[in-house]
Amino acid sequence: MSEAGTPPTSEVRTAADAAPSRAHALRRNLGIALLVAALFALGRIAGERVPEFAAWVENLGWWAPAAFIVAYALATVAFVPGSLLTLAAGAIFGVVHGTAIVFVAASAGASLAFGVSRHLARAAIERRLAGNERFAAVDRAVARDGRKIVLLLRLSPVFPFNLLNYALGLTRVGFGDYLIGCIGMLPGTLLYVYYGALAGEVAALAGGATAEKGAGYYSLLVVGAVATLAATTIVTRTARRALDEATRANATAENCAK
Repeated sequence: MSEAGTPPTSEVRTAADAAPSRAHALRRNLGIALLVAALFALGRIAGERVPEFAAWVENLGWWAPAAFIVAYALATVAFVPGSLLTLAAGAIFGVVHGTAIVFVAASAGASLAFGVSRHLARAAIERRLAGNERFAAVDRAVARDGRKIVLLLRLSPVFPFNLLNYALGLTRVGFGDYLIGCIGMLPGTLLYVYYGALAGEVAALAGGATAEKGAGYYSLLVVGAVATLAATTIVTRTARRALDEATRANATAENCAK
């Protein structure tokens, strides 16, 4: 029995054990915060080098698609704006191949970011999203209908692409549903790839290339870009309304259940 005013031995041991645990948690959280900050800094630097990267990829021949996919996936984790690389893909690979390559690359990058958020940098990402009412509503909706909500989020640009990848890692959505939801990236991918292809053609003409394909081809390319923009706009607006309705419906269901 301990003397009066002296804490029991077990309490002293517990307090002594708790101090190293707190120190370890502090070091871990600090390391994660530094990692996230480093990714942001790397993303900004890499974003400025996209034109050089595009020129390098063009000279790789058969290896160009594989190199682009790997670089795009890593850039997604590092918060490099995906729109820049997607435009570059259109200029390098054309509309059809560019869309396919970007979709594979973006899906791979989104999967990597999802894993980082769920297993490595959860605390840092949670702090970044703390107080975001829209994300809180999405989190509740995902818990009830994950695949549908992820698909709508991909179709509707409620969150920036890179941030959404990390944010969804904090939700209760399963990885399979998350991966299937990546299909929703296709309309936006097609739009940016189309613009990139059009910009590439215009740049080639401005650089003195001979217009071998004729005025009809370029007119069709411009009309196609406008039509793609119109279709994408309709899809994103429809998806946004559906997402708002889904999050409101889930909020109402939760209130009724209380």
